[in-house]
Amino acid sequence: LRALHSPLAFSWVTADSAYGQDSRFRRFLEDAGLSYVVAVPKSQQVHGPRIDHLIGQAPPEAWQRLSCGNGAKGPRLYDWAAARLPAVWEFDGDEPTRQRWMLARRSIARPDEVAYYLASAPLDATVADLARIAGCRWKIEECFQSAKNECGLDQYEVRRYVGWYRHITLVMLAHIFLAAMAVQEREKGVTRPTHPTSWTSPRQKSVACWQLNPAAPHDAITQ
Repeated sequence: LRALHSPLAFSWVTADSAYGQDSRFRRFLEDAGLSYVVAVPKSQQVHGPRIDHLIGQAPPEAWQRLSCGNGAKGPRLYDWAAARLPAVWEFDGDEPTRQRWMLARRSIARPDEVAYYLASAPLDATVADLARIAGCRWKIEECFQSAKNECGLDQYEVRRYVGWYRHITLVMLAHIFLAAMAVQEREKGVTRPTHPTSWTSPRQKSVACWQLNPAAPHDAITQ
């Protein structure tokens, strides 16, 4: 809410399943006119059926290989399937301006690993747009991990909110300062050794309109 009233301009929101499964949070974003791509658990219900059951009905040609952003080893490629959902919440007169989606991201090396998302986006949004926004959440995770490693974000020993808030605020300010200094050094051509960080992060009638991959052959087979 504070971000909406700040000078910071943004039009997309992404979040993990702790927020994504909260229908009140999604409705709040829609009422604020914000687009979103949020993770949800596989048990998330979409107009009745579970989202993993619906994704399981996706035809082979619905899956397409897309990058959700660059990682340490180049583009992060996954197989994605997306479907438009019937509910449209925002209208300009009689014309809809926003569309709801469900989305799935499947590992190429381990096809059994599937992540699920719900989205609300402008009518001209593509599956590639949704995949890109979903991938942006990793930047947040990387930021938290960097703040833990460099500034001790998780090294607090307090029992009250005020003490915790002060620690987190000071750490994030320090992290912002270090990030700004790193940008200035890069602009000046100064390089420093980097230390990589790691972190982990029954058949029913379909309610979805699948977005087919135009490049896929009709007899495509998926694993």
